Amino acid sequence: MNEIILSETLPILALRGITVFPGMVSHFDVGRTKSIRALEDAMAGNQEIFLIMQRDIAVADPGLKDLCKVGTAARIKQLLKLPGDVVRVLVEGVFRGQILSLTQTEPYLAGQVESLPDQKYSKDGAACAAQIRLSYQLYERFSELAPKQMQESLLRLSNSDDPGYIADFIAQNSTIHFNDKQKVLEQLHPVRRLTLANRLLSQENEVLQMEADLQEKVHESMNKGQRDYYLREQLKAIQSELEGEEELSEQENYEKRIRALHLSEESQDKLLKELSRLVKQPSGSSEAALIRSYLDTVLELPWNKTTKERVDLESARRILDKEHYGLEKVKERILEILAVKKLAPDMKGQIICLVGPPGVGKTSIAISIAHCLNRKLARISLGGVHDEADIRGHRKTYIGAMPGRVMDAVRNCGSRNALILFDEVDKMGADYRGDPSAALLEVLDAEQNNAFRDHYLEIPFDLSDCLFITTANTTDTIPRPLLDRMEVIELGSYTDEEKLHIAREHLLPKQMKKHGLNALKLRISDDAIRETITCYTRESGVRNLERELATICRRAAAKLVAKGGPKRVQVTGANLEDFLGVRRFLPDSIPDQDPVGLVTGLAWTQVGGETLEVECNVMEGNGKLELTGNLGNVMKESVQAAMSYIRSRADKLQIPADFYKTKDIHVHFPEGAVPKDGPSAGVTVCTAIVSALTGAPVRRDVAMTGEISIRGRVLAIGGLKEKTMAALRHGVHTVIIPKENERDLPEIDQTVRRALNFIPVSTADEVLSAALDFSRRPGRAEEVILPNVPEQNAGCAGLRQ
Repeated sequence: MNEIILSETLPILALRGITVFPGMVSHFDVGRTKSIRALEDAMAGNQEIFLIMQRDIAVADPGLKDLCKVGTAARIKQLLKLPGDVVRVLVEGVFRGQILSLTQTEPYLAGQVESLPDQKYSKDGAACAAQIRLSYQLYERFSELAPKQMQESLLRLSNSDDPGYIADFIAQNSTIHFNDKQKVLEQLHPVRRLTLANRLLSQENEVLQMEADLQEKVHESMNKGQRDYYLREQLKAIQSELEGEEELSEQENYEKRIRALHLSEESQDKLLKELSRLVKQPSGSSEAALIRSYLDTVLELPWNKTTKERVDLESARRILDKEHYGLEKVKERILEILAVKKLAPDMKGQIICLVGPPGVGKTSIAISIAHCLNRKLARISLGGVHDEADIRGHRKTYIGAMPGRVMDAVRNCGSRNALILFDEVDKMGADYRGDPSAALLEVLDAEQNNAFRDHYLEIPFDLSDCLFITTANTTDTIPRPLLDRMEVIELGSYTDEEKLHIAREHLLPKQMKKHGLNALKLRISDDAIRETITCYTRESGVRNLERELATICRRAAAKLVAKGGPKRVQVTGANLEDFLGVRRFLPDSIPDQDPVGLVTGLAWTQVGGETLEVECNVMEGNGKLELTGNLGNVMKESVQAAMSYIRSRADKLQIPADFYKTKDIHVHFPEGAVPKDGPSAGVTVCTAIVSALTGAPVRRDVAMTGEISIRGRVLAIGGLKEKTMAALRHGVHTVIIPKENERDLPEIDQTVRRALNFIPVSTADEVLSAALDFSRRPGRAEEVILPNVPEQNAGCAGLRQ
C-alpha cells in the first residue's frame, strides 16, 4: 500500500474511451497533434506521462473541465510510428493521480500531478477473502465466454492476493464499458474497488452469456447444406470409433511407458493427464498431433539411463597425452576430477570454463574429457544465440514449439550423465525475447539443476549428473553471475616448439590421411614446419598452421598425380616457397643501433601476444600534445599520466621545466588502422617521451609492459605469458615487467624463460634506468642519476651490451 504523496509536473495525454491502470501494460494509437507532442516531450525527458480519460470523447481539444477526476501516471515503454501520422504507444501504469492545476495548454497539456495512494484496509478480513475468491470465479467464467484466449491472464490473476491489484487487473483485461472502468480507477479503497469490479464483471458475464446463447441459436438454424456437412463429419467420427482398437492400444502403450519411468507423482500425473486429453481428441486433429509429439518427446528423454563412467587415472593420462601436446594445467585439472570421482562417486558434476585464444584446442580438450570419462558428448554452440527459448524451450501452446537445446542435447545423447559442451559462451546476445545467459544460470548451478524445468516439458528433469564444460575466448563479455558459477581454466598461446610437436604428431598425420598421402609419398622436414610456423602463420593456436599443412598436401598430391611427376615429394625449408608461395611474415629483427624515441612495448590480444612499437617526436612549438594511431580512452589516459609524471620529474631528468609550453610532442602508434586500447602501455609511452626529450637512446634489445600512475608507480598487467612469447619472436632479450607480476613467472613456458631476461620494476625511474642509456645523451651537462635496477635473470644471459 503506497502512502507516499508525490507531486510533480508531467505532460498530460487525454484518452478517448481508454483507461490505463497502475501496474498494467497497455497499448493504444495516438493521432492528435497535441497528444503526439506530449509523447515526444515525455520520451525526451524521463519517459513519464499522465494519462487521463476525457468525459466526452467527441471533444477534439479538451481542457481541464473536460477531463475526468482521476488518471494514471505511466511510463512509456515504446513508441512506433505508423502510416498516416499515427503513433502506437506501449505504456506501463505507475500510480493513480489527479491534476492539481494545468501549467500549460500549448503545444500540449501539462500540469501539476499529485499521486493518490490506496486507503488502508484489513487484508485478513473475511470480506476481503470472499471478494478475492469471487473474483477468481467470475474471471474464470469470463475467460470461458470471452472471444479471445484469456488463459494466461487467468493464471496471472490467480497468483495474486492483493484486492487492489486484482480489481485493476479485472478492469484492464475485460470488456466492461470504459465509463465503468473509470469508476474502478477512481475508487481508492482496495476492497471496495474489488467489490465494484466484481459487480461489473458479473454483469458483463451475463451479457456475454446472452450473446453466446443467441449465437448458438443462430448455429442451430443453419441451412440444410451445413446440416449435411456436420452429419457426414459425425459419420466419419462414428466409423473411427468402430475401428478404435488401434487408438486403444496406443493409449495402453503410452500409459505403460509412462509408468515404467517411475517418475515423481507430480510428473506422472501431469503425463497421464495429457494422455487422457489425447484420448478425448479426434484421431486426426491438430491438437492430438501436438499432444502425441509432446508425449513422444518426454518419453524419449533418458530419465533413468546412464553410461558407466570410467574412472582410471592412468588410462586417462595416456589418452590426454596421446591426443594433446602440452596443456599440462588443463590435464592436471581433468585428472583431479577423476581422482575425486574415484573417492566420492556421488559428487555432482562440476562446471569448467576453458578460456583461451582461437585454435588452442578448447573444444578438442572437451572431446578428450568425454573420451576419458566414457561419457557421451553433446556440443551446443551459443555463438549468436539471443533468445531465451533456445535454452529453456518454448511453451508448448505455441505453434512450432520445441524443447530447448539443453534437453534436446540430453535426448540425443540418450544418457542422463552426458558431458554437455557449451561452445562460445562469451558470444551470446540478448534482445526483447530474453537473455539466454540468465537462462543458463539455472543450468550451470549444481544447487538448482537437479530440478531443471524446460518450458516445453513443464516437468522437472535432473541435470545434476551431467558434466558441463564451456569455452570462451575472453571472460570480459561473460555476465558476472554466470562467470561466478564456473571454474575458469586458461589456455595460453603455444610456443613455436609446442606447435612443431603438435604439427608433427597430430596435424600432419591427419592431413596426410585426409589427402590420401603417406610417409612414402610425402615427407616434410622439421625445418619446413618451423618455417611454416614463423613465416606463414602468426597466431596463438594452430588453426592456420593446419590450413598451411593442408595446402602443402594438396600441392604435393598435384605433383604426384601429374604426368611424369615424381614418386615422392620432399618438402624442406629451402623449397617451401614452391608450395606456400612468398613468405608472408619475415622474422622480426631489432634495429642495428639504439634508437631515440622508439620503444618496443608488449600487448595482449584475443589471438595472443603482439609487440607494439611506440614512436615519439619532439618539435619546437607551443606545448601541443598530439596522439595518433587509433587509440582508445585507456591508452589516451596513459599518455596523460606519463606526461604528468615527466613534468614532476623534469628537474631530475634534466629536462627544461617549461618543456610542456615550448615543445610540441607527437606520440604515434604504428598500424593506425588497428584499434588499440588497454592498461599496459604506460611505461612504454613514458620511456619514448623521455627518450625524445632528453635524446638518450633506448636499448634496442629491451621490451617492456606495465601501466604507470601519475606518481610514477608501475602497476601490474595481465597476459604476461602471451606477451613474453611475442617478445621472444621479436628477437628481444630483455623484458621489463611490473614487480607485482613476478608471481606470474612460473606460469611462463620454460623455453621462453630460458631465452629471456626479466627485470621487475616498481617505479618509472627504474624503467628509465634500465631502458635508456643516459651516458650517450648528446650535449649532456651532468650525469642523470636514477636508481640502479638489479636484473632478475630467469634462466639466460644478461642484457646484451
